[in-house]
Amino acid sequence: MLETLTVQDSVELAVVERSGFVESRHAGAAVVLSSEGEVVARLGNADSLILPRSSMKPLQAVACITAGAALEGEHLALSTASHIGTDRHAAAVREMLTAGGLNEDALACPPAWPSDQATRDEMVREHGQQASVRMNCSGKHAAMLRACIATGWPTEGYLEEGHPLQAHIREVIERLTGEKISHTSIDGCGAPVYAMTLTGLARAIHRIGTASDRSPFALHRVAGSLVRAVREHPWTIEGPGRPDTVAIEKLGVFAKGGAEGVMVMVAPNGTTVALKMLDGGARASTIVAATLLARAGALTDRDVADLADALSLDVLGGGQPVGRVLVSPGI
Repeated sequence: MLETLTVQDSVELAVVERSGFVESRHAGAAVVLSSEGEVVARLGNADSLILPRSSMKPLQAVACITAGAALEGEHLALSTASHIGTDRHAAAVREMLTAGGLNEDALACPPAWPSDQATRDEMVREHGQQASVRMNCSGKHAAMLRACIATGWPTEGYLEEGHPLQAHIREVIERLTGEKISHTSIDGCGAPVYAMTLTGLARAIHRIGTASDRSPFALHRVAGSLVRAVREHPWTIEGPGRPDTVAIEKLGVFAKGGAEGVMVMVAPNGTTVALKMLDGGARASTIVAATLLARAGALTDRDVADLADALSLDVLGGGQPVGRVLVSPGI
């Protein structure tokens, strides 16, 4: 059985301090690439396989657009989002489907409640129900469906590994990572997710994050347009007050978190970090990624401090801050 990095492969990346006592530790691995794409820092075994989960969405989105999904602006940004299911998110996903002659029934992602509490509370008061359009991956699925419509591939079974859409996505992912896929798993939304090294993921995200929408190469133009759309519409990628959106708004980075403690982040100058928290916890991943970019000279310490103030990093006791999620001094 294939597996991710081990405890022995990992280093401490963050700690949780409560009233002067280190209560928990987050270990994992990370890799930093320079603006030119060279490895400038490794923490832990960055060549171990991981499942990138939603941090793979930018790669899937690029593949969908190159397959013909004609998306722009907010719709393009939503193709790579893990959104919180607000009415605004749901309406935009419906627009993506309608433009392709489809409705919500075409989505194969499971129905879900929005993760935005205010939206969920309102739906409960109105006797609403779980819906696929509220599922955090619905933008990605809408993009997949639009790619099928544009190319003439069947929309039925679009998540199956043997479907031509998934074959195309796999080919693009291998091209971007520079690695052959050795294992396929099923993500929470039902789509294939591919094992890759942390270094391979960083390489792919660097290529996307530094691409120009004026490039003579179609793949680069698509990637550049995707990143620009996310930076122009940061609310799409997750939601107001959520880590990815906050990081993009505060720092101008391209950030995409994934389940089980995966995070990728590209600074405005192209410096890139990819990390995996071994325990699957995500509470420290954004601030650790930003700190690693600062250590590489791509952000300032003031940038990181401002981001930390905007994130929910306080540890509470009796409803009051008594501690903090902190980046480990060793990094």
